[in-house]
Amino acid sequence: MPLSLEQYVCHFLPGRDLPWPAMPKVEAPKAKPSLHQLPVKAVLWNVYGTLLAIPTGELQFEAAVDWVTEAALDKTIKEFKMWHSMSRKPGAPAAYMRELFKKAYDVVRLTGGGEVKAELIWDDIVKKLMTKEYSYDAGQYGPPAEYVKKIAYFYHASIQGAGCYPGAAEALRTVADGGRKQGLLADGQCFTPAQLLKGLREQDPHAELGAWLPGELRVLSADHGAKKPSDDLFRAGLAAVRAKGVQPAEVLHVGSSLTRDIAPAKKLGMKTALFAGDKASLQATGEQLKDPQFRPDVLLTELPQIADVLG
Repeated sequence: MPLSLEQYVCHFLPGRDLPWPAMPKVEAPKAKPSLHQLPVKAVLWNVYGTLLAIPTGELQFEAAVDWVTEAALDKTIKEFKMWHSMSRKPGAPAAYMRELFKKAYDVVRLTGGGEVKAELIWDDIVKKLMTKEYSYDAGQYGPPAEYVKKIAYFYHASIQGAGCYPGAAEALRTVADGGRKQGLLADGQCFTPAQLLKGLREQDPHAELGAWLPGELRVLSADHGAKKPSDDLFRAGLAAVRAKGVQPAEVLHVGSSLTRDIAPAKKLGMKTALFAGDKASLQATGEQLKDPQFRPDVLLTELPQIADVLG
C-alpha cells in the first residue's frame, strides 16, 4: 500500500537518516505576558512562526542564499532519480532544475490567484520529465497527485529547517483536553499538517493531529487560494467553526503578526492572542500595540500560557 503523506513525513524520511537543515534557534524578544481568561469555545492557530519555528517565520519557495536552493534541488533530483530524464545541458543538474522550477512557479502563481500550491510546481516538472520516459515507484509513493506532494515536502524541508516551538504539544493538548474546538487558520501547504505533526511528535510521541486538529477545522491558504491577511481566508476559518456551532466572538485566533493575524481577526469579531516568543517571527511595533485595531486581547510569551487564557 502506498505511503500516505503523513507516513512519508513522520516515519519514512526520518527513518532514513538523511541530512536536513536544523530548526532555527529561537531567540525570545523582550516581552512580558499579558494574560487573562477569555470566554472562548474554539482556538484557531497560525502555524509558521506560531506553532512551527522556521527561518524568516514564513514558508519560502527559495532560500535566501542561492547555494542552499541549489543544494536542495540537487538533493531532490537525486532522491527522486530525475537526472536521467532531464535534458543534458551544460552546467550542474541543479541549475537546469532551477530553470524548470522558476518557470513552473511563475505559471502556478499567475493562474492560482492569491496563493501558490507547492505540489502544482512539481506536478508541472514531473509531467515534463514523463515525456522523457521518467517513472517512479507508484507502489511506494502512490498516484502522481500524491507523489508530487511528497516531492514538494522533500524540497521545502531541504531549504528551511523547521520544528515546533517549546511547549507546542502541551498547548494543543491543553486546548483539546479542555473540550474546546481547535483548528488551524494559517498560510500553509498540502504538507503543513504532516510537518506540524512531525514536530509535535518530537515533543509528545502520542500526539494525534486528527484528535487535536480535525481536518474540517484546518483552514490553509493553499486550499483556499488566499493568503493572510485576506478576509477570504479568515471568513473561511469562521465558516468552519460556525459549522460546529461557534460564533466569531467565541473564537480565539493565535498568531505572531499584528497585521497578518491579529488585525484581520479582530475586524471579523474574533478574540486574539499575540505569540511573542520568537524575534524571528514576531511582527509587532510599540506604536501598533497602542492602536486598538492591532492590540491583541492577550499576549503569550510561551505557548503553554494558553491554559491561563482558557481557564
